[in-house]
Amino acid sequence: MDVIETTDQLQKFCDEMAHHSFITIDLEFLREHTYYAKLCLIQVGSKSRCVIIDPLAEGIDLTSFFDLMTNPSVIKVFHSGRQDIEIIYNMSHRIPTPLFDTQIAGMVTGFGESVSYENLVAHILHLKLDKSNRLSDWSKRPLNSSQLEYALADVTHLIPVYEHLRSKLDSLGREEWIREELANLSNPNTYETNPQEAWKRIKHRSHNARFLTILRELAAWREARSQRKNTPRQSFIKDDALLAICAMCPQTKEELFQIRNLRKDIAQGRLGDEIIEVLHHIKDIPEQNYVCPPKLQSLQEKNHSLHELLKLLLKITSQEQQIVSRLLATDDDIKEFSNFNDNNNPILSGWRYEIFGRQALELRSGKLSICFNPQTNDIVFKSTDN
Repeated sequence: MDVIETTDQLQKFCDEMAHHSFITIDLEFLREHTYYAKLCLIQVGSKSRCVIIDPLAEGIDLTSFFDLMTNPSVIKVFHSGRQDIEIIYNMSHRIPTPLFDTQIAGMVTGFGESVSYENLVAHILHLKLDKSNRLSDWSKRPLNSSQLEYALADVTHLIPVYEHLRSKLDSLGREEWIREELANLSNPNTYETNPQEAWKRIKHRSHNARFLTILRELAAWREARSQRKNTPRQSFIKDDALLAICAMCPQTKEELFQIRNLRKDIAQGRLGDEIIEVLHHIKDIPEQNYVCPPKLQSLQEKNHSLHELLKLLLKITSQEQQIVSRLLATDDDIKEFSNFNDNNNPILSGWRYEIFGRQALELRSGKLSICFNPQTNDIVFKSTDN
């Protein structure tokens, strides 16, 4: 087992990898007890050599690895790489580039939404992966050979999987279809967490501006504190308790203590003081600075039938093209189109127009009909111009 534990070994390996057209990468990490993930292993593979890098080895400097991540001559291949890229970015302030994600490629080559690495390996390579070590504590040392073999498999099989998917993308001419998704992965804003935006990740049903403003301020306080202390955001106060505080808006610790699902030590301790301080601060926020409740995307009554037909067209088109439907159009895109709001609608430009938008326009203008084929048991759309 090739395990790199020194800076010199890592430098030599990265110099070697710089001569390859692509490398495969996977990280093992822990984040159950921290806000930021703790990097425990780095696996890197090429057609000539696959290794494990131990980032916890005493004295090891990962600079050469981070330099390799931004080498423009080497494609960095991940599977479902968002979390891995986030860790690399948080540690080095660099985004791996150029990059490729096999899960994203699977979305436009017939493997559906969020296909797992295990399923890709099974379908493409006809191999069954041993997942017995997937719940290992990767921070413990020493790791046994079975754990190391499991970790290394995440990059060794990724090499032929990448080559297969890349070849399929090229043959289908669908490189453009995944460009936007890969661009999102390459955007540093994807990994920057602004505490003032944290409230948007919390599920709620309110459209009240004051409630949402309280939620914004409390969520920002919790997020900033979690970042500062490097603790999971819900380890000291969960979402349901945060929402209950927003609804009750207590002004004293005694009132805070009455809220259900809030731990006693939080309500009566230092955190309780901080929560009350945030709530008092909200009184000073002018109403013009309140959260503007998001507008509900609504359909005009007369356009409901068109919306349903367009959803059916989208479903049939995505099945025929073997592409995840959301990459073609979101429900908001379809609603806007159903309301005849065409400005900047993505389905009306580029490859989306060629695959879906052209037929959507025909359907909306009454030039596309729907029928059932009894021979194939399929629903088909036919142009009335033919």
